[in-house]
Amino acid sequence: MGFRFTSILTMLLCLAGVGSMKAQGNNKLPDWTIDLAKRVQIDGYAQGGFVYQHTGGLKDDDQLNKKDYNTFEMKRVFLVVGAPITDRWFAMFMHDFNGGVVHEYWTSYRFTNNKAFSAKIGQFKHAYTIENNMSPTELEAIDVCSEGVTYLAGCNDPLMGVQYGRDLGLELFGETNNGKFAYKAAVMNGQGINKKDGNSEKDFIGHLEFHPTDELNIVATGQLGRGHSINGSPYNNIGPNQDYKRNRWSAGLQYKSQTSHLSLRAEYLEGRDDDVTSRGAYVTGVLPVAPKLDLVGSYDFFNFNVKEHMDQHKAIFGLQYWFYKRCRVQLQYVYKSAALLNTPAGKEFTHCANHAIMCQMQVRLK
Repeated sequence: MGFRFTSILTMLLCLAGVGSMKAQGNNKLPDWTIDLAKRVQIDGYAQGGFVYQHTGGLKDDDQLNKKDYNTFEMKRVFLVVGAPITDRWFAMFMHDFNGGVVHEYWTSYRFTNNKAFSAKIGQFKHAYTIENNMSPTELEAIDVCSEGVTYLAGCNDPLMGVQYGRDLGLELFGETNNGKFAYKAAVMNGQGINKKDGNSEKDFIGHLEFHPTDELNIVATGQLGRGHSINGSPYNNIGPNQDYKRNRWSAGLQYKSQTSHLSLRAEYLEGRDDDVTSRGAYVTGVLPVAPKLDLVGSYDFFNFNVKEHMDQHKAIFGLQYWFYKRCRVQLQYVYKSAALLNTPAGKEFTHCANHAIMCQMQVRLK
């Protein structure tokens, strides 16, 4: 992995040198190197800040949990490299410097003259849910996705580990009727990023969108598969190294003003791991209150195990200020009504109040 990233970084530095030499009037370079330098598109972003958290019901001397916790943190530092090889063929690479992980590497090809049919192969964000297909630079919450999306889309499922909502596979996608309808259909490993499949089964993921207007989007997504666990989970009886049925579906809508930051997004999600059902919903809105200044609010409900009443509620309220294009400062209060406590005697799901104050700065190149 390190060799691959070093090689790509070296190539980018060489391309930057090509651009510099060309700007200085050196015309002895081969035409293909100049053309390649023109085609490479470099983007990136960073997110970091400060968090203070207080969890009720805990003791300060608890070895596994802390009643009060605060820290400065660097959440993400991404380099994104895109290359339109032709007007139909595109390649993309994404690396997280903070986590030291390659998140995406894929190539796509458009088979039709319009946008009706294209194919993508490699590692990329899978199509389940609205939020999982959005960039952290677009999402309103500092802690990114809702609890339901975080769990069901595989961003942080104890059975599978942290997958960042991405997987390895093949996806067919496109849009018709002047963009009113869009679709994605994928077959994927179901094991997460930078991993081979843990079994011979594959996940099938579908995503349908209907845009009745330019500002409104209605979305339905689904996933059928059979997972292979790498860990056990406190939410069900599935242990490590087990194959289990893993199905999901969601339905939601998204409104986004074309003239301001005004937006509203809501989604219902449900999943099933063997005989355990999880379900939840969220609604998130942004209201502009002054030039470049927005109010942000969100309510999120999720039940990890419906039979065992492992429900959790989360509310977010805050402000964000866009100081330059896609760069912003965020300040948010987060309330969460449940926490999973690991104790020496075992795992216990206990309802308690969790309060957090978060602030974050986001800088993005494009």
